[in-house]
Amino acid sequence: MANKSVFASVVGKMLPRPDTVNSEGAVAYTLSPRQKLAQLAATGCVNRTFYAEAREQVEEILSAVQEVDPAYVARVAIYAREKGYMKDMPALLCAVLTLESPVLAAKVFNRVITNGRMLRTFVQIMRSGVVGRKSLGTAPKRLICNWLVEASDDRIVSAMVGKEPSLADVIKMVHPKAKDERRNALFAYIIGKPCDVTLLPEALQDFVAFKAKQSDKVPAVPFQMLTALELGKREWSEIARNARWHMLRMNLNTFKRHGVFGDAGWFAQGKMASLVAEKLRNPEAIEKAKVFPYQLLSAYLSVSEDMPAKIKDALQDALELATKNVPAIAGQVAVAVDVSGSMQWPVTGYRSGATSKVTCVDVAALLAATVLRKNKEAMILPFDWDVRRVEINGRDSVMINADRLRRIGGGGTNCSAPLKRLNEKGLAPDLVIMVSDNESWVDNVQHRATGVLCEWLKLKKRNPKAKLVCLDIIPNTHTQAKEREDILNIGGFSDNVFEVIAAFAEDRLSSDHWIGEIEKIEL
Repeated sequence: MANKSVFASVVGKMLPRPDTVNSEGAVAYTLSPRQKLAQLAATGCVNRTFYAEAREQVEEILSAVQEVDPAYVARVAIYAREKGYMKDMPALLCAVLTLESPVLAAKVFNRVITNGRMLRTFVQIMRSGVVGRKSLGTAPKRLICNWLVEASDDRIVSAMVGKEPSLADVIKMVHPKAKDERRNALFAYIIGKPCDVTLLPEALQDFVAFKAKQSDKVPAVPFQMLTALELGKREWSEIARNARWHMLRMNLNTFKRHGVFGDAGWFAQGKMASLVAEKLRNPEAIEKAKVFPYQLLSAYLSVSEDMPAKIKDALQDALELATKNVPAIAGQVAVAVDVSGSMQWPVTGYRSGATSKVTCVDVAALLAATVLRKNKEAMILPFDWDVRRVEINGRDSVMINADRLRRIGGGGTNCSAPLKRLNEKGLAPDLVIMVSDNESWVDNVQHRATGVLCEWLKLKKRNPKAKLVCLDIIPNTHTQAKEREDILNIGGFSDNVFEVIAAFAEDRLSSDHWIGEIEKIEL
């Protein structure tokens, strides 16, 4: 019989040695330069997280940029915006490209800078000096001018909301030359110069008349432009009726406070509440809004207790629709959900006065509940120090199951615990998805590899075809399981991660896995 101790030591040598430590000082593996940049771009919000200050995140991504070629930076910027729905990081990468490769910056600009908020973020980053200059420069000015000239009237009007810099500030900086008198009039109006009002977009003409009390028609402009005016229930109801989907989701309590959903509102007997509910659950509007499922969870958790039930139900329906594209995965699936203390931090980081109520564990729980919705036999393994017990039913709604998961845990992080539990029970799922911040430290023992890889090796002996996905939802540069044929490291919390995971499970990814998907983007 073979000497088991010798055999074990030989197998241990086959595992890669950890080459770094995580934020808790425990052993980990460094992500490759391309993985690192993708992870930071898909999860970074340039706010303070549990483990890192905002400036540290910026320094990390600027350092990562120097380790890869500009074409890859351009592809990551596009991926983070179009697939990850991120804002700050794609704008930062676009700003970097204006120095590293102006030609590539021009190719990606309109795909990354898709609205006024993104335009203002880009200008703010350029002027901050973080990318090496404090002025816009000739090439960036040209890109901004082209955006301002080519954008639709609707997009320009929407961009009029926001400060530091405001759209007026941006126009004054770059001096765009309009193609016609209508756009010249619009630029003049925005920066406060005299103009022919009849040449303005209809929404702004209505706004000018409404503000001057020459019309009772509530203009279809961003509601922030109206809040300084005297508005009654009728006006607030009309604002809600005209609101874009995201604005409606974010301001339900405001509309409730102003009587929009009461019997005394513009529509009597709750008709306005029905109209808003139908708008919230509209499949086309949800798809167009590119909503994060966690944003719907946030809206549901934040609405006032006396919000009409039909609106609360609509938010749950919207969440089901937002996750409908999550694929069913063949074989046995297990989802390990990190519910440790560090996961209680806001998922988009801490920012004074604007911190999200949604935590990392909320997002992890929602991702797990979403997988369970399409894979009703999936095993759910919440863990902190150890695996925690939870009663969860695949037939229940995503909202209900996510709420059950988010309410447990709070201890230290032990990423190998769910794998160890599977091994103890003699189970070997075909796919294990671990949703975590990767800051495992409870299992920081002196192995030749991390605890996760050691336990994964044991599981693989029972199911050689098993695959492991490490889904990290914060801007990390390390992992607990080094990438290889059967291990995928991926970051982010948009529904696109499920598409990549499904492709990985079905052997449809290239050898570069997630990075290979990013490399496919055409410039």
